Amino acid sequence: MIQVVCVKQVPDTETRVKVAADGRNLDPAGVTWVLNPYDEYAVEQALRVRDQQGGGEVVAVSVGGPGVLSALRNVLALGADRAIHLRTDLAAPDPLSLARALAAELRGLGAGLVWFGKQAVDDDQAQVGPMTAELLDLPCATMAAAFTLEGEKVIVEREIEGGREVVELTLPAVVTAEKGLNEPRYASLKGIMAAKKKTIEEKPAELGEPGLEVVALVLPPPRAAGRIVGQGPQAVAELVRVLREDAKVL
Repeated sequence: MIQVVCVKQVPDTETRVKVAADGRNLDPAGVTWVLNPYDEYAVEQALRVRDQQGGGEVVAVSVGGPGVLSALRNVLALGADRAIHLRTDLAAPDPLSLARALAAELRGLGAGLVWFGKQAVDDDQAQVGPMTAELLDLPCATMAAAFTLEGEKVIVEREIEGGREVVELTLPAVVTAEKGLNEPRYASLKGIMAAKKKTIEEKPAELGEPGLEVVALVLPPPRAAGRIVGQGPQAVAELVRVLREDAKVL
């Protein structure tokens, strides 16, 4: 079975980001770029399915500029068989444009399973996976915390508020991976060396017309200094007054 893992390169969560001079994008200077953490769970699960089946192919796909090649090499080092780079010069295409580009490529791959991380940690929109599934007219299970493959069906346990929901999908299908689905592996030295010989095919991304425009990026205002209203039980009345009259949260 062919499995496709759609991955994204994102700024490291420890990076202190800055708004670029145009006010609409992030300044890439000094940013450490990494594979989206949720995508690591998707990659690991695809590799486990391939190993359980005793064969098949895992294909990594990513949309972006030249920088995404490092993310794709990382996935190849983990064990993916080949990779596809859908090239675009746009800094941050909107989710629907990304879904269009991925769907256009996926239609010709004949994948039985398409994997995404549940969301990207840079924009936290969690839209591209379900949108891609909709464009391909495939069933989709999001936030998968447990996964079982049984013949032509998959059983997914989804994280929901207050518990888990169990759903059953018929292949081909799209699944987005939640933290805790598995324990992602590290790339071995052998895998890193082998990745240098694996193929990364490059194609133009078919994004279509954008449906969303970023008007401005603005950093949150600095946090105000703290205020001590008193000490001990005698401060309770003053604290309540401040919350009601000054902060207006009561």
